[in-house]
Amino acid sequence: MKMYRFYGYAVILLLMPLSGFVGSSVDLYNVRLTTSNINPDKIFLLVDKSDYRMYLYEDVTLRKIYKVVFGNKDQGDKLVEGDRKTPEGTFHIQAKRVDNRWSRFMLLDYPNEDSKQKFFQRQSDGSLSQGATMGGGIGIHGVEYGAGIRDNYVDSRINWTLGCVSMKNGDVNELYEIVKVGTPVVIRP
Repeated sequence: MKMYRFYGYAVILLLMPLSGFVGSSVDLYNVRLTTSNINPDKIFLLVDKSDYRMYLYEDVTLRKIYKVVFGNKDQGDKLVEGDRKTPEGTFHIQAKRVDNRWSRFMLLDYPNEDSKQKFFQRQSDGSLSQGATMGGGIGIHGVEYGAGIRDNYVDSRINWTLGCVSMKNGDVNELYEIVKVGTPVVIRP
């Protein structure tokens, strides 16, 4: 039953026009979210690769917009390990950790069953070699200050990851505090 409810949310998100929310009087880029003003049990995330944004919803209400970047200029779906593409589909936060390189890291359940099905279908139709591998370790994280990568990479839409979703460190720290393991994440083209 939970899965049907989640897919219902995903369909609503895919059909919901975002432009009506962006023009509101509330600055959804700068609003501060804490566990005292949002219910972590009702949060889900929509990552829109085409506009470099992550939309945080509480139930069906848009509460926050974050700027994000990805791995590759090619915004297509992840095909194989090492292609630096960000996978598309419906995922869940599988684990969370404080991270020395990226401030915070929230692991997604990629590859999940849908990802595996797409991968094996591509292998069977010949668009991927039989020796190809899917990869893994995809998540949401901050920027890598130790490597000289700063928040301006996110503002300038400079893709730099190996396929993960990267946010400004202040934003990823906020997100880390309010989402929980199991939070749904929809990544769309």
